[in-house]
Amino acid sequence: MIIYLNGEYMPAEKARISPFDRGFLFGDGIYDATPSYGGKAVALQLHLDRMNRGLRTIGIENPLTDAQWHEVATNLSEKNGGQNLGIYFHVSRGNEGRRFHGFPLDIEPTAFGMVIDIDPHPVVPDRRTKIGLKVVSTEDLRWRRCNIKSTALLGNVLHFQESYGAQKDETIMYNAHSELTEASSSNVFIVKDGVVTTPMLDNQILPGISRHIVVESLREEGSIQMEERVVTMDEVYQADEVWITNSSKHIGPVVELDGKAVGDGLVGPVWEKAMTIYEAAKYDF
Repeated sequence: MIIYLNGEYMPAEKARISPFDRGFLFGDGIYDATPSYGGKAVALQLHLDRMNRGLRTIGIENPLTDAQWHEVATNLSEKNGGQNLGIYFHVSRGNEGRRFHGFPLDIEPTAFGMVIDIDPHPVVPDRRTKIGLKVVSTEDLRWRRCNIKSTALLGNVLHFQESYGAQKDETIMYNAHSELTEASSSNVFIVKDGVVTTPMLDNQILPGISRHIVVESLREEGSIQMEERVVTMDEVYQADEVWITNSSKHIGPVVELDGKAVGDGLVGPVWEKAMTIYEAAKYDF
């Protein structure tokens, strides 16, 4: 694999990052990732916008312009075969040469990029052949700034392990009021009586790019009613369909939650229609 590190492209095994880098010591950084098919990235600018918001929020100056990150994405794709790749960007506060909690002044951020092999571009959605996901639920025990795509992901990792350790696909989370927040690495949608609903964005929820594409493309197309509001876990359990969305799963249909079937236990018809709308629109963002 060819990676990007601080202005240079090199084989991954040649890369060197200091053990004093604050990304390593404190998870002090921001990351983002987008799928790319045949060299064409999905909603790359939206991912960069989110990364920039996160960097501003925690006080790190982005070492590259958006145009330079676009160039890095193109180069990483070309240097790694240009087929089905997840393109990953990571910016940490940098290396001060010591371990100290306070933010250092006048150090250069570390800029890193790599690729991840992903599944081929989805074919025409067909709920008869689509394999549904099995998930579990748990109370969300992470911090209160989940709207930032921080590299400090231990809370998410621990929640994901609850499902992974049980040989399930994802962990759906709820707050102390039994209100749906998100999943460990996904946003969550429910469908009831043909209406698609997802929790409104706040500090409990990462503003997912796939979530954004789903919400906006369904509203633009207009044939499926779309709502953003508080969603209770009772509603999740009673839903006809449940979906999870992220850049790797796109819209993942859930067929089992906490050992019980979602709806009739099959991938639903609204998912099939929504996925068709999503696929037609995803390069428009």
